[in-house]
Amino acid sequence: MVFLLFMLLGALAGTLAGLFGIGGGLIIVPVLVYSLTAQGVHSEVVTHLAVGTSLASIIFTSINSVLAHHQKGAVNWLIAITMGSGIIVGSALGGLTAAYIPGDQLQMIIGLFALIMALQMALQWRPQSQHQNPPSRFLLSTAGGIIGWASAIFGIGGGSLCVPFLTWRGLDVRQAVGIAAACGLPIALSGACTYMWVGRHADHLPEWSLGYIYLPALVGIVTTSMFFARLGARLAHRLSPIILKRCFAVLLVGVGLNFLF
Repeated sequence: MVFLLFMLLGALAGTLAGLFGIGGGLIIVPVLVYSLTAQGVHSEVVTHLAVGTSLASIIFTSINSVLAHHQKGAVNWLIAITMGSGIIVGSALGGLTAAYIPGDQLQMIIGLFALIMALQMALQWRPQSQHQNPPSRFLLSTAGGIIGWASAIFGIGGGSLCVPFLTWRGLDVRQAVGIAAACGLPIALSGACTYMWVGRHADHLPEWSLGYIYLPALVGIVTTSMFFARLGARLAHRLSPIILKRCFAVLLVGVGLNFLF
């Protein structure tokens, strides 16, 4: 029954990710926190397990996403690789940072981020580009480091941070989405490996944990999320995106407030 719950979570995360064009981490982390807590996992490790498992699942969904965007010619690999150099370092540092944050405080940080994302989605806020020249390599690698660091703490693939930055710097939104998809893979790889390493000797880990990665949840999520992401993408073309995003913003407000209070 627990494994079926994780498969259902993967289906939900994949569908909503396809619908709203965001990584599944914003859905996976809160639901994993709730489900692992219900299983009796110790509060000291439950949030770190949720974030680490989310990053590990994004490895698989990112591969699928990158291939789809690459086939459409939407990935500027020069920019993606330049940002990726900073992302690998930043996401590793983010995993190390999270390891030193107590579980309840990490939940509050994620809750605050969920509220910010809810506000952004509800108001459809996008930074206005005033740049015509492409960003420098130094700026791209620095931004990649910051995005990787934050994404590893929140357990997300970085798309909600990469796309606004790249569009602000003058890139077309479709190209920005393609680059963000390519950047999600090094974020997930570096972050997941760091969570696995720093959690290898943690106390109170449940059985079948690989550091801060809970393998039953990872397998269940990956089994269904990639298929349902395609379903969500198809539904997105049939339903009103503005109404959908506002509904999801309400969901994120509930998650954020619950994590904060």
